[in-house]
Amino acid sequence: MAPESKKRKRDHGNGASAVDTSKPTAVFTPGKGRPYTVSVALPSSIIAKSVPSASSKDERLTNISAQTHEQKTALAGTLARAFAVFCVDEVVIFADGPSSPASSTARHNNPHAADDAASGYTAFSDPAHFLEHLLSYLETPPHLRRVLFPHHPNLRTAGSLQSVDMPHHLKVEEWCAYREGVASAPFSEANGGSGKKAKKEKKGEEYTTVNTGLPNPVVVPGAIPPHARVTVKFDDSEPPTSTASPLRATAVAPSVPREEAGYYWGYTVRQAASLSGVFTEAPWQGGYDFCVGTSERGVTLAAFMEEQRVASAPSESDSSSDSSSNSDSSSESDADEVKKAPQWRHLLLTFGGVAGLENALTHDQILQTKGIEDPKDLFDAYVNLVPQQGSRTIRTEEAVWCGLMGLRGWVLQNDV
Repeated sequence: MAPESKKRKRDHGNGASAVDTSKPTAVFTPGKGRPYTVSVALPSSIIAKSVPSASSKDERLTNISAQTHEQKTALAGTLARAFAVFCVDEVVIFADGPSSPASSTARHNNPHAADDAASGYTAFSDPAHFLEHLLSYLETPPHLRRVLFPHHPNLRTAGSLQSVDMPHHLKVEEWCAYREGVASAPFSEANGGSGKKAKKEKKGEEYTTVNTGLPNPVVVPGAIPPHARVTVKFDDSEPPTSTASPLRATAVAPSVPREEAGYYWGYTVRQAASLSGVFTEAPWQGGYDFCVGTSERGVTLAAFMEEQRVASAPSESDSSSDSSSNSDSSSESDADEVKKAPQWRHLLLTFGGVAGLENALTHDQILQTKGIEDPKDLFDAYVNLVPQQGSRTIRTEEAVWCGLMGLRGWVLQNDV
């Protein structure tokens, strides 16, 4: 009754002056595949109760880290929202202090350390694990969380966080050629298959039923361990006409929706024991081919963008052959210069903690052995995201939003 009355009110208004309040972004429209990835690395100290090796003159720094369970949870939620909004594909949490002393201090400062160890609660004993746990939970589609994330003290207030609402967090009534699911049981007549269909399957070939949140059972070839998360691609791209018949699908790599159709399909999370581990343990062959570090000591973001524009412009020899072109074609050439995609496939954006990337370098024995004394030597670009900042310190979660926003246009040039 209420929806009808609202409709009548809209009909009485002047159609020409009606305000369009629809949100085109509410429905993700896939385009061409996206071959490149964006990774973010951030230090574990941002969620620790105290900042490692903060000097006495910087005692104020120890007061801006996450102190309570609620603050740590809120921090994870803020980061997850940023990663979702700007389509981050990988998150790396690296240790930027001496791990053993830090862990010992955390246990000493936590009066419930023994109980926490028994329950698996890690907010204070292992903050990096806590952050990884929360970020992984938030990235997981809601219909899979109950199976993949059993009740755990780390997650006790996670339900209060804002939804990240990513494209793979599909509702029951939404259809997509890809979907996330969890393996439930071998496919048989008992769990949704019909006897006739079972007889038609190739002799000896195994099938698994996958729960994707749809009313239809989804069947994929192969034996998949129960409770394993699976990305599936449906054999038929059109939505089913009935909720009774099983849907045929194929298990694919989680990167396939991004590579084939351009879907943003969430992020993975991994830990690194040190700053050097961010680079040496990259999941892609050849590692990251463009690395950006952030620091107050870096060049301004505007200077970096200008440097990239000049680097991507055609050489003089290329442009000299077109010297006879008219002004219109020259304008088109200038537009092409700006749109030319940067030459990278795996971008890494690295943030420091309140003590900076210098602190992470100091505690990295591998980098110290190699004689690296300045963190900017690790990166292709070293950028100051907020020059002439009005606050004494910019929190890492704030810097993440600033950095991803500031580089967004440059990143999207890869889609041209």
